[in-house]
Amino acid sequence: MYGNAPESFKGRYSPADCTGIKKRKIEGEPDKKLVSTSYVERSNLTMRMHMRRFTRLTNGFSKKIENHAHAVALHMMYYNFVRIHKTLRMSPAMAADVSDALWDMKDIVKLVEDAEAAKPTKRGPYKKGISN
Repeated sequence: MYGNAPESFKGRYSPADCTGIKKRKIEGEPDKKLVSTSYVERSNLTMRMHMRRFTRLTNGFSKKIENHAHAVALHMMYYNFVRIHKTLRMSPAMAADVSDALWDMKDIVKLVEDAEAAKPTKRGPYKKGISN
């Protein structure tokens, strides 16, 4: 729950003050004592720090939703398949038995190229350079 910030703290981009919280079940049967936003907030912070697209006042800010979605997908692939995490000493995909080897950026590029090659091409009735 959010409220207005005091006048002394207001600035051009001042967020509203958190005035309290209310926990509610969205799905499943969670133990409300163990419910926390810490994991989600850490994930959000990692994305903001790795991708400046989430920082509104930078020149990398995404204006097209398609570009934004592609950037998020690329970040998730890198974060989960390519990057070795210090505490795990492997990628999260390897820790979860989703992958048996550490990926390289070349592997992700190959996935994209293969997906693009599998798409049907959009060609009109005329070939390029030929006119009636």
